[in-house]
Amino acid sequence: MEPEPPSAVIEAAHREQSATLPFDDTADFADAHRGFIAALRPGVVTAADGRVVWDNDSYAFLAGDPPPTVHPSLWRQSRLCAEQGLYEVVAGASGATGDGAGIYQVRGLDLSNITFVEGDTGVIVIDPLISTETAAAALGLYRAHRGDRPVRAVIYTHSHVDHFGGVLGVTSQAAVDAGEVVVVAPEHFTEHAVQENIYAGTAMARRAGYMYGTALDRGPTGQVGCGLGQATSTGEVALILPTLEIRETGETHTIDGVEIEFQLAPGTEAPAEMHFYFPRFRALCMAENATHNLHNLLTLRGALVRDPHAWAGYLTEAIDRFADRTDVLFASHHWPTWGRERIVEFLSLQRDLYAYLHDQTLREINQGHTGAEIAEHFELPPALRRAWHTHGYYGSVSHNVKAIYQRYMGWFDGNPARLWPHPPQAIGPRYVAAMGGADRVVELARAAYCDGDFRWTATLLDHVMFTDAEHAAARELYADTLEQLAYGAENAVWRNFFLTGATELRRGNVGTPTQTASPTILAQLTPEQIFDALAININGPRGWDLDIAIDVTFADTADNHRLTLRNGVLVHRRAPADPDTAHATVTVSGTRRLLALAAGDTDSPGLDIAGDAAALQALVAVLDRPDPGFAIITP
Repeated sequence: MEPEPPSAVIEAAHREQSATLPFDDTADFADAHRGFIAALRPGVVTAADGRVVWDNDSYAFLAGDPPPTVHPSLWRQSRLCAEQGLYEVVAGASGATGDGAGIYQVRGLDLSNITFVEGDTGVIVIDPLISTETAAAALGLYRAHRGDRPVRAVIYTHSHVDHFGGVLGVTSQAAVDAGEVVVVAPEHFTEHAVQENIYAGTAMARRAGYMYGTALDRGPTGQVGCGLGQATSTGEVALILPTLEIRETGETHTIDGVEIEFQLAPGTEAPAEMHFYFPRFRALCMAENATHNLHNLLTLRGALVRDPHAWAGYLTEAIDRFADRTDVLFASHHWPTWGRERIVEFLSLQRDLYAYLHDQTLREINQGHTGAEIAEHFELPPALRRAWHTHGYYGSVSHNVKAIYQRYMGWFDGNPARLWPHPPQAIGPRYVAAMGGADRVVELARAAYCDGDFRWTATLLDHVMFTDAEHAAARELYADTLEQLAYGAENAVWRNFFLTGATELRRGNVGTPTQTASPTILAQLTPEQIFDALAININGPRGWDLDIAIDVTFADTADNHRLTLRNGVLVHRRAPADPDTAHATVTVSGTRRLLALAAGDTDSPGLDIAGDAAALQALVAVLDRPDPGFAIITP
């Protein structure tokens, strides 16, 4: 089915936006192209089996003027993010020697940037992208123009997968184990990197497919980017554990002759995150806390609500600690900013952005307004609206205000009528019946659609979907409606959510196109984290009547953990093995074998069961398997 053209309402809104936005300000384009050396040609990266894991050339359509199907501001942002290649950030001498070291970035080969800081004998790699394949391609592009410098260190700025997943593309576990490469990360990095991809990983991954538009065709009526970058690569995801954890702000380390001064910024864009400064280069890396967009306080794929007050505070601290010494600021996304005055202005506006959202939302909360009410009329100050880098291409004012409300007040808005609401499957049929049946609701929705009232159209048709998901006219009109909402969205994530919903209405469930819970990440789980994951997957009602005690002993460490399952709750603790009180004692060769057992493998080597094997089987039998294809837009 061909997409519907944009409505007159959407086209008029785009004309209005084009007339009011400062499109004559082209500084971002100059900065994004500054220092360009060479692009990867073709801009396509494949896996060993020939599968395409990254295709930046698919965004060639962005070269033209914005079409009516894309918000003109988002089109601008996507053009900037689609610039691809090796860029000089701080100039170094040409050639393959260590003389005249500089800083270089490869951009446009994944959602994030990879940065190369040249030391005395080799190179320090910052944030090796999502996939082994894209990181290797980026390193190859760098080496083709700067020489075959060995990797001496890898720095993870924070605990999200687009900043560590491609590490095997730039180094190896063997090189790290041999002490040839140091891996640097903020305190608690591993804990958060692993947990985020495991505990609610299945649900987050399913929603991430919506958020990044993974299943969408790329083009003017489809996916045009993510605001933070263009897309997520789909290659091998891995993790090498840090060998050096940064524990204090002000901590300094010299790696390959390069002094680095660190600033911890936990609880900001990621639970474990840090900024750092290079005195040799007068260069400041801001990780993902100061980029050319408003970021998420609650990412729509799901996460813990972030702290905008702390975020603003760490940006102030960065200004105070580093600004007077800094000639260039770069980050893990987008393009750098050069010059002290511009850097201070950039960081100050980014700080004011998060501080204003926090303070003004709380002010209105204390006047009795709910998150939805505040979001509806919340407006940023003129100076913030004028700056391109505060626009909501990735996060939005609307959903960030609601996130702040949730952080302080929770889900309940205080109105007792909303204390015990019906779920969609129950409320939908009642609304539909009250309005005269599904056909009548579709009529009302079609009238709203023709009036350009797409939010109300979507609300009406959502009720129909949860009444009769196979209603053909409702599905068609709902898909058309979501397309119109997408065409009007400045926020790339909103656009991708709308278009993915339309796609599933027309083509069926797309499932979870990408997975971040790779074998190498799973292998880094501690026993405690594995047992936590098992507890999350216990089907409580099926386990209500079980009373089981099992000892799990790790042969490689001799550690024992006592598991008890009662009342549908799995409790675990370190304790000496006690065959007299355990129904069974399970000896596993290591955490990998435990993971296999949890998946139902009781036959492979590395497992020994003493006592009542049926007790272990009963425990495994009440473990649910997460569903990576659960319904979102339909019941």
